[in-house]
Amino acid sequence: MNHADKNRTGELARNVAVALRFKKSQGTKDMPQVEKEVLAHNYDRVRGGNFHLAGNARDQGSPHPGMYLRTAFPDRVDVIEQVIADGDRVGLLFRVTATHTGNFFGIPPTGRRVDVYEVAMLRIVNGQMVEGWFMMDEAELLRQLGAKVPPRKDGQTVAPPLPVAGEDVDAIVQRLSSTPPVSQRDRNKLIAARSRSSVPSKEDRAADFRQQRFGFQHLRDYGKLHGLGELTLDTAFPDRSDKIEVLMAEGDQVWMRFNTSGTHRGNLYGLAPTGRRVGVPVVAIMHFADGKWKDTWTFADELGLLLQLGVPNLLLG
Repeated sequence: MNHADKNRTGELARNVAVALRFKKSQGTKDMPQVEKEVLAHNYDRVRGGNFHLAGNARDQGSPHPGMYLRTAFPDRVDVIEQVIADGDRVGLLFRVTATHTGNFFGIPPTGRRVDVYEVAMLRIVNGQMVEGWFMMDEAELLRQLGAKVPPRKDGQTVAPPLPVAGEDVDAIVQRLSSTPPVSQRDRNKLIAARSRSSVPSKEDRAADFRQQRFGFQHLRDYGKLHGLGELTLDTAFPDRSDKIEVLMAEGDQVWMRFNTSGTHRGNLYGLAPTGRRVGVPVVAIMHFADGKWKDTWTFADELGLLLQLGVPNLLLG
């Protein structure tokens, strides 16, 4: 487990302890008691990890996969890889590993092993969680299961609404630039925000900058596999713009959650322009060294995008 700051103290350390206690208790005999203690009475689960599969299975009569999916994946083990804390927020990046032996939102048991990423952003106030936001790599989960989004009785698919939250990136950059940064964390936040602005600076990147994972990595891989090249989303969505919802910094890391939106006006890995307006959340985990942006690992809601474009099973060929 990699902590953005292994030596954090005070409220940040206490918030991380609460988040990890909650996460590690899931699926254990201690879970009911832990939840009573760490979840505030007004706890708001803003978004669940399997947001789209759950939404498409609603009112379809399929068995519920159980608390934390453990009826569908009874041997589930979550491997926490990275932890960050800033203010009243804690971010967790973890891998969900399990065997699919029960009905999963309408997908019959496949017996397959899965290993997919999920990110959580939690708000903790006075030692209790008041808000939880989760996003699992549902596109990769379906690929590993070899399963399509289960068809609904009405023949439709449920696409997510366009995001409305978030602040204009250029406005954030202007605000962060209006006063001299007082710490390296502040400077890192400014560089992170500027990377999504209308005028990103190449000087912010280290000479050996690495893109460890692209936000729409599965679409890129699909394009390579089918000889469709490595088109950028800026080509398919020329009016693409971002709005930042969360900006966290600790140690040499910045975590940024933003919504990216645009109109599908160009070819997207073989998918002809649909003219549809789309928008999905993206989480970027950025590392810095010597005041420069060193690398980034990005994770987008690819299944949400495919649902909005009307091709939820595109990556399954």
